[in-house]
Amino acid sequence: MEKIVVNDGGIRIDTYLADKLNISRSKVAKMLENNILVNNVKVKPSYKVTNNDIIEVEEYVENFEIKPLELDLDIVYEDDDVLVVNKPNGLVVHPAVGHISDTLVNALMHHCNLSEDKIRPGIVHRIDADTTGLLMVAKNNYAHDFLAKQLEEKTVTRKYYAIVWGVIKNDTGTIDAPIGRSVTDRKKMCVTSINSKSAITHFKVLERYKRATLIELKLETGRTHQIRVHMDYIGYPVVNDPVYGRRKLFDETGQCLHAKELGFIHPKTGEYMHFDSELPSCFINILNKLKEE
Repeated sequence: MEKIVVNDGGIRIDTYLADKLNISRSKVAKMLENNILVNNVKVKPSYKVTNNDIIEVEEYVENFEIKPLELDLDIVYEDDDVLVVNKPNGLVVHPAVGHISDTLVNALMHHCNLSEDKIRPGIVHRIDADTTGLLMVAKNNYAHDFLAKQLEEKTVTRKYYAIVWGVIKNDTGTIDAPIGRSVTDRKKMCVTSINSKSAITHFKVLERYKRATLIELKLETGRTHQIRVHMDYIGYPVVNDPVYGRRKLFDETGQCLHAKELGFIHPKTGEYMHFDSELPSCFINILNKLKEE
């Protein structure tokens, strides 16, 4: 749930939220039926917001049918309870407006021969569409609850590799800065004290180049765009990040952020499982060119 405290009131709520959330007024009107409260009560689209109003917005999911998609997935591991997939660049994880039939969930429905109601709980955690690498999927409700608890207790190992702009001087570092949605661009996240959640990222320098740095990152929390926002915040944005990175390097495509390592306790056997993924070709190409400079 997202909370918005009004500080620029005097206009209709449908107009106000359409601008704040970057959606249409008609969609706001639909959301007002069940997904939005103002000061803990429902209001009509014509309601005029006033300063200090507290607007609570629940996640809104369009009603659409999710269909299986035959897609060649890179399955790293699979048994009756869990599946680990190496996600390519550009593949959206969950269906949403604009991506109803071409997501990882659609592909998993086909691969596992599961119905919509059975696959929806399967995604335990997400990685951004432009991020590559390892993602764990639960194949039943027990496995989902077991893995989700590990995430909540921060016992899941998640390590990322990234190439960032600039030469980082310190060998290690921790970024402890809350993340929330940007008030100027609702599609972006940012470090802010307004309507934000705690976010902690640890990083270690692996290699320094003339104008970039290869780093390993470990997440303590899992906020939307966390690594990308945190690295941009300290002045070292991820190379080829289409939202926060600003410019490309060597005209190579593909965001240089890869979920390289994943470790968790198996929900049935109790065994600790650890997986390591190779860097994608675009990532390696950029590293090789940086070494030659």
